[in-house]
Amino acid sequence: MFEIFLSRHERLLKNTALVLGLTSTVAIVQNWYPLNLFLSLPFCLIWMAMGWLHSERQLKWINILFAGFYVYGIGRYMVIGA
Repeated sequence: MFEIFLSRHERLLKNTALVLGLTSTVAIVQNWYPLNLFLSLPFCLIWMAMGWLHSERQLKWINILFAGFYVYGIGRYMVIGA
């Protein structure tokens, strides 16, 4: 069921990931911390799902790794506040 949803909405998800990636890059360049974390996490989750949909193991695992880093950064921001 999840794979059917992904395949039906693949183009929309990829375009959303593109917008998230671009805005995340702007947030990094402008030093808008922690906005870059909150924009990058859904970017990674979308590409992780695309890797799962197309059986691209390397794409899936590298995005799982980066998603973990972003979750850690967001959690650290929530706890420490800086």
